[in-house]
Amino acid sequence: MLPHEPTMDTLQIKKQRNKMDSKTKNIKKSFAKAKSIRTSPQKLNLVARSIRGLGIKQAIDQLTFSRKRIAREVLKVLNSAIANAENNFGLDIDRLRVDEAFVGKSLVMKRMRARARGRAARILKPFSKLTIVLKEEEEKK
Repeated sequence: MLPHEPTMDTLQIKKQRNKMDSKTKNIKKSFAKAKSIRTSPQKLNLVARSIRGLGIKQAIDQLTFSRKRIAREVLKVLNSAIANAENNFGLDIDRLRVDEAFVGKSLVMKRMRARARGRAARILKPFSKLTIVLKEEEEKK
């Protein structure tokens, strides 16, 4: 049998927390990712482009009233990034801005459709990745 490792006492835990707090104190960015969004990257990028550089209030309004189907998925990722900024890094949500919103390819499902004279046509069903990075603005003096 392996000997048991001693458990950490409260002083060691407090020291580790202070180290973590000092590391996260300078961080002014947070992000959220969605890995498999069922739309093509080109269509998703149209929506992502509409929120780049906006404050989060304007970005939420833009996505809420957008007529694109995929805007609801982008809104979920944006809300997740806002929650990450508030809970994980302690950023002020009133000063957040969409710093980056970028799209990438994910997998592509390939399907076949029967055509005339025994032939088949290929149907491609693409998936996309979305990453939204939020940045806290500095206070204006």
